[in-house]
Amino acid sequence: MNQVVVLALVGAIAWGFWALFADVATRTMAPEVAMIVSYSVAIVVAGVYVWHRGTSLLGNDPTALWFAGLAGVASGIGAVAYYAALQIGSAGIATTITAMYFVVAAALGFLLFGDVPELSDLAGIAAAVVAVALIAY
Repeated sequence: MNQVVVLALVGAIAWGFWALFADVATRTMAPEVAMIVSYSVAIVVAGVYVWHRGTSLLGNDPTALWFAGLAGVASGIGAVAYYAALQIGSAGIATTITAMYFVVAAALGFLLFGDVPELSDLAGIAAAVVAVALIAY
């Protein structure tokens, strides 16, 4: 099996467990505290992975640090919103709607990087939006 597919499946399974565990945690814990605990543990996991691979922390392009930082800001905002949504509502709705981030990423790619969407790209995005709407409501 393609390594990209294997790693993506591992990510999907891990995030499925993450959503379940986050839902359980926010039943009796403030969402911001659950998020801090979750992300603190995630930093340790990522650090062990970096150490194991022997990856250079700074990389070859210093501007990448800015983009990594901006990614952290966006991730933090998304995490706060997600954990707060878990505490006040259905995990199925919160998880399903926030999983639509890929639609935003695709739209940004089209708008900012000049990526030209194929008809199949647009059809896939539309199908995903319909699927999420059906699951969430």
